[in-house]
Amino acid sequence: MNVLNLLFTKDGLIYQIARNKSILEEKSYFVTEESPKDFIAEKLDEILIKQRFDEISVISAFNHFTLMPEGFSEHEAGYDLIAFNAPVDKENEELMLSLNKKYRIQFYYTFPKNFYKKIKELAVPVHFNFSGEKFLNSINNKNNKEIHINLYHNQCEFFAIDNKKLILYNNLDVNSEVDFLYFVMFTLSKIGFGINETNFYAYGETTENETFISELQKFVKNLKIVFDNVPNKNFILN
Repeated sequence: MNVLNLLFTKDGLIYQIARNKSILEEKSYFVTEESPKDFIAEKLDEILIKQRFDEISVISAFNHFTLMPEGFSEHEAGYDLIAFNAPVDKENEELMLSLNKKYRIQFYYTFPKNFYKKIKELAVPVHFNFSGEKFLNSINNKNNKEIHINLYHNQCEFFAIDNKKLILYNNLDVNSEVDFLYFVMFTLSKIGFGINETNFYAYGETTENETFISELQKFVKNLKIVFDNVPNKNFILN
């Protein structure tokens, strides 16, 4: 079975082609100042026609989202709820829903309609998910105060968990590793997590964001790198 895994981020697209759990191909594309307007859309077109796929998995890390408790059913309010956190374009964004039964929460998020239609037009089974749900589902936590940080290219998402209870989730688009540090430490102060009593766990592009990691280590004593992305091994896609 040939499976296509797609990960959409703030300014990029990462894809994997897998067969029976073996990664055959992996590549990343990121927008730069020289990139054409429809750069990611063009790359998506190239990927989708590479071969016949039996199944497609799509993960969205766009920061157009909101978090609600399990059982919330006013789905038509999803756009309005997301609009409290980020601008929403109903004409060009598809409203999506991802459930996390372990923590009894659900994510409403939007996904570009042009990408959605391109993928659905292949007429093969497609599974859409939000990166926050996939990340949360991959966490093994104990009974302590914990901050779990997943690093991307110019982006990070993190969870604050206390005694196995979800306290906060955020997904940040930033261009500076120092900004990552500021937002994480600011969050700690607001939710009452003491630096010395909190365990930090890092995942994803930890090598690419080595400045953030080294600066964080100056302030905290309990930091563990759980997963470092290497070729053919991407934390969210795998």
